[in-house]
Amino acid sequence: MATTLTSRVEVRVPTKFSNEPLTDFSREDNARKMRSAIEKVRGELGREYDLIIGGKRIKLAKKLQSVNPSNPTEVVGVFQEAGAAEVEPAMQAALKAFETWSRTSWEERANLLFRVANMLQERKFEFSAWMVFEVGKNWVEADADVAETIDFAYFYALEALRLSQAKTPIQLPGEVNTLKYIPLGVGAVIPPWNFPCAIMAGMTMASIVCGNTVVLKPSSDSPAIAAKFMELLEEAGLPDGVVNFCTGGGRSFGGNVVNHPKTRYIAFTGSKEVGLDIHEHAAKTQPGQVWIKRTILEMGGKDSIVVDADADFDAAVEGVAQAAFGFSGQKCSACSRAIVDERIYDRFIGALRERVAKITVGDTTKNPGMGPVINESSMKKILGYVEKAQQEGGRLILGGVRDEEAGPGYFIKPTIIADVAPNATISQEEIFGPVLAVMKCRDFEEGVKIANNTEFGLTGAVYTGTQDKLDYAAQEYFAGNLYLNRKCTGAMVGAHPFGGFNMSGTDSKAGGPDYLLLFTQAKSIAEKVIR
Repeated sequence: MATTLTSRVEVRVPTKFSNEPLTDFSREDNARKMRSAIEKVRGELGREYDLIIGGKRIKLAKKLQSVNPSNPTEVVGVFQEAGAAEVEPAMQAALKAFETWSRTSWEERANLLFRVANMLQERKFEFSAWMVFEVGKNWVEADADVAETIDFAYFYALEALRLSQAKTPIQLPGEVNTLKYIPLGVGAVIPPWNFPCAIMAGMTMASIVCGNTVVLKPSSDSPAIAAKFMELLEEAGLPDGVVNFCTGGGRSFGGNVVNHPKTRYIAFTGSKEVGLDIHEHAAKTQPGQVWIKRTILEMGGKDSIVVDADADFDAAVEGVAQAAFGFSGQKCSACSRAIVDERIYDRFIGALRERVAKITVGDTTKNPGMGPVINESSMKKILGYVEKAQQEGGRLILGGVRDEEAGPGYFIKPTIIADVAPNATISQEEIFGPVLAVMKCRDFEEGVKIANNTEFGLTGAVYTGTQDKLDYAAQEYFAGNLYLNRKCTGAMVGAHPFGGFNMSGTDSKAGGPDYLLLFTQAKSIAEKVIR
């Protein structure tokens, strides 16, 4: 029995994948559209959103609020705080929907994603505006987040159609040999707040296009964007129960979903500590559990850019500045360490300081270069790292304090700390804020060795004018995403499958050709030909 998708939205299907163009906000017509979207969203701030379980709207006594980090007195939305009591209803709704959704054709499921992509293209400015308010992204960063979401929708839909045509490598004489990729079951999707549209939607869409059903628990710092995406899924024709939208606590709700014996897999992006905790709990077999739970984990990084003495100097300065301070350094791919050849070290620090000092900090509805960090706890933690760095011998070059002039939000001035030792605390621990550690190396090979000296292995970059050194980095630099003569942020779906090594996660390679395999299981069927 197949589920029929119902929607009044027409679907436009591409013949091949291409990345969604980014918006040029220097054009007045685009800037005007963005300002209009911001005002539209401003008029919707503060509304209450329900849980959505099996298509039913549910209100609870306990609430949580999402606030604007640029202005914490401004409530973005009010949400229900799901706890342990809501786990079983969500799981049962997902299990019931799986019975039919898993038997829906690959083509129908892909068409849903094509429809979602079409709708997002029409509402790019509105979804961007929600991120401006809820997580403090500036216009460019928010637009890139929505563009990546569109890319995921198209890419995974096309990949699903490709996967549906899988064949065995050979056909044995006298048999018909078939290879089918079938759904896993009910998945827990637990996304982060820093890419609240792209990662949340990407993990959800990869799940459902493969025939799985989902319990979606968005970050408590960015539930409004997930709620808006859920509304869009429903409008696109998603059947009840295929995605169950559950805002709530990480331990009271999320932890119980992870532990549930009917949870088949967990797709998570976030901190190393939470990721390892999920992995540990998923590994423990629960009463009534008949499978080994799968974990798909992306857990952050401590990413470096190595700058050689013969590098394009200006390009390296610009690349480090953009990678370190884009979205206030709140990217798992952000450059948090610049490792610079001692022959150009002092000159590089001077030029970098001059470049970073030009970054404007403030309310992102007005589109400054850098907005706030996500919440007060994060701000205090980041400033604590700055203090620790100086206690350990680091030299403060720029910033290092809260930016009171930027407004009432959680603003920190872009911070550069020089002369950092490779084993210092800020060289090893993920800060997730606008703080860059700069350290000196004798030569390029030592720079790469320093880059490899952390427990993480997500992204990295090098700048050098020597091909032999580029080849050396390609071989010896241990990172899931390595960039040569460009910054270490800005992975593009299709071109840069994204995921890291070691404590950066399970190297799941989102946006790559093997990503959907993680949400499926292969079934080999051999039929003997009877003559």
